[in-house]
Amino acid sequence: MALNNPAFNNPAFQDPKAVQTYPGGPQAANLGGPTQYATAQHAGTDAAAQAHLEGMYAAPSAGAVETGRMTIEDTVWKTLGLFAVLLVTATVGWVWTMAGVTPANPNPSILPWMLGALGGFVLSLVVIFGSRKKVRPGLIIAYAAFEGLFVGGISAFFEFIWPGIVVQATLATLSVVGVTLALFASGKVRASKRATKIFMIAMVGYLVFSLINVGLMLFNVPIAGGAFGLLSQEFMGIPLGLIIGVLVVIMAAYSLVLDFDQVQQGVRNGAPRQYAWLGAFGIMVTVVWLYVEILRILAILRGSE
Repeated sequence: MALNNPAFNNPAFQDPKAVQTYPGGPQAANLGGPTQYATAQHAGTDAAAQAHLEGMYAAPSAGAVETGRMTIEDTVWKTLGLFAVLLVTATVGWVWTMAGVTPANPNPSILPWMLGALGGFVLSLVVIFGSRKKVRPGLIIAYAAFEGLFVGGISAFFEFIWPGIVVQATLATLSVVGVTLALFASGKVRASKRATKIFMIAMVGYLVFSLINVGLMLFNVPIAGGAFGLLSQEFMGIPLGLIIGVLVVIMAAYSLVLDFDQVQQGVRNGAPRQYAWLGAFGIMVTVVWLYVEILRILAILRGSE
């Protein structure tokens, strides 16, 4: 008769082979016949196995510290820690950006977010390529600090021009991250080889477009006029930046799916605990990218009003 309790809808309760790995083997799983328990020797073995099992279930579950392995919980805590560092330095970047603004000088400073962007970019390369030999948490924390300086500086700059835009971008970012995480956790969204190939092609195309756009802006090419270069132009009456921005947000959301999938894969593979730092680092990179893209979309919409 089938068990109706979904708690038992697990291979450990359905596959007879699974219990062979339990302490005490089939006897501990109570699979043996009555003749196996006739002697005192067998009874003593069963009692010892039962006591061992009870001790296992009574003991606290082993975490990342006890096992030295990567876990979902440890990765979550490290991710939250990195974002805490980011928020602290973002506050510094915000205050620094607005410190020199006066009626006589109404221009916010771009130095904080330029410094943060440069420092974050250099550290990200060091972390990515250096992690092949050794994961260095200190460098990842330093990256979070520089990213905070960048996020705080650019947010203050945009907020000065379009009041209220930072709250809108923050809520939108949290919504995208929350929905993506919920869909991934429910199993409704998963990474696939075909989708990942499309994602990689789109990413390469976007990077090439971005480099061309920056180049045109630096050389003051007329076609790239506007605050965002080619993104400020219109296509069939719709800002090109809005069209591309929506596609980029979708790419960033799928990148989050890939990040979550990689974290799960690392846990399944029994990766060393230090790799939780890399998982947290990857998630932070994607979330910051998502926030900046949403900030730019909102700026383009606000600028066209």
